[in-house]
Amino acid sequence: MAALKNKSAITVKGSAEIICEYLNFGTNSILFQRGIYPPEDFKNVENYGLQIYMSQNNKIKEFLSSTFCQLKDWLMKQVVNKVALIITNVKTREVMERWDFNVQYVGDVNNPDEKSDKPLKLIQNEIREVLKQIAASVAYLPLLDCLCSFDVQIYTKNDIDLPAEWADAQPADIKNAQCVKLRSFSTNIHKMETAVTYKNDD
Repeated sequence: MAALKNKSAITVKGSAEIICEYLNFGTNSILFQRGIYPPEDFKNVENYGLQIYMSQNNKIKEFLSSTFCQLKDWLMKQVVNKVALIITNVKTREVMERWDFNVQYVGDVNNPDEKSDKPLKLIQNEIREVLKQIAASVAYLPLLDCLCSFDVQIYTKNDIDLPAEWADAQPADIKNAQCVKLRSFSTNIHKMETAVTYKNDD
């Protein structure tokens, strides 16, 4: 019985992979729901018991893949505080919307061999509830009636060496901001809290 338990335990690496998988599905869902790219650029796939729209644009897929590959390494080293998806007005460069994915380390931060006994199915159920909230966000978020682009910022501790393709960025502040917090989920190694901040001109 003990051997079975160890086999199913989630490692730090496995937890980081779960976080990155969530962010990949969440980011694609946001890009689709917010109309950043045409709907025909997306393919409907099933995951977590949901229908999720995933971009088929090779440039977007490559960008997200390389971004989350680097993120996974930093999550394992526990140097990430937050990941932010920034949506910007292409013409004015004004930040219209920011999705914050805040990371907390809830396990033994000094133990690289830390394992979580939390069932994967329970974690996936928690992630499904967050993704459902992301999909429902169009009900209250303002219409993005301008051509927009997106970028991803990763907030790290100051003492890390940035790879050559990464550069320091300014915080993406929003004027007249309104913030909505979504559900959180935890692997019992990493905890992720999701929130969206948007420009409110009402």
